[in-house]
Amino acid sequence: MNVAIATFVDLPEGDEDTPALIAELGALGHRAEAVRWDGPADWAAYDLVLVRSTWDYSTRLGEFLDWAARVPRLENTAEVLRWNTDKSYLRELGAAGVPVVPTLWDPAELPEWPDYVIKPAVSAGARDTARWSAEEAVPAAAHLARLRGEGRTVMVQPYLDAVDTAGETALVFFDGEFSHAVRKAPILTAGAGVQPMIADTKDEREQITPRAASKAELALAAAVLAAAPGNPLYARIDFIPGPDGDPVLLELELAEPSLFLHHAPGSAARLASAIVKRLG
Repeated sequence: MNVAIATFVDLPEGDEDTPALIAELGALGHRAEAVRWDGPADWAAYDLVLVRSTWDYSTRLGEFLDWAARVPRLENTAEVLRWNTDKSYLRELGAAGVPVVPTLWDPAELPEWPDYVIKPAVSAGARDTARWSAEEAVPAAAHLARLRGEGRTVMVQPYLDAVDTAGETALVFFDGEFSHAVRKAPILTAGAGVQPMIADTKDEREQITPRAASKAELALAAAVLAAAPGNPLYARIDFIPGPDGDPVLLELELAEPSLFLHHAPGSAARLASAIVKRLG
């Protein structure tokens, strides 16, 4: 069977997970290739189109979702992508009882927090995201006003200090089954200003190391997946410790997350097996 691994123009061969995944699918007797999502491909010719490094989607969201709706066999599905590409899904998960990072939505004024993060609800790779301190109220207010002036939904969250010590824990699931976890070191520095997009997982700001998931993180991840729509083929769930040390949800990534396969031996084979299960 033929599998297209959807990517974007700046990564024509896919991200750094792609070669290992193509090799594992080949070992199982299936052909796979990286294909630009906005290129002239005949998507109906593929038995499955796997959304992976489509990292320009956030600046072309309407076009991207229209494309997803036209692809006959897509994973994750167009329904899942439409729900997950706007971080307003955190409101829904919070209402369902999932502990999420406290968030102010479209505030007219900045909160009186020591440190906080301002970001748009539609963004990828930390684009247009910045960490500000209370002493940086003027540039922070300008950042907030710019995003609001562009008609974008704005999120303001407290910067949780545990990010600087424990970092984020990213749990990766394939077809609902836990595969592996990694630690993501902090990338936002107070006073650094608005972040350019992290172009790929080789970005020097994004330091990744293997990590064992805790029982609390695994239990919360199960609750997050149960509250999400559809039946995603792949999922990455990012947690950080809250003030009491318990994990809280930062993001649920169902659209185009890096899966960090090279940090977990056997994970590319697990993903390939999950793909073949969907094919069959």
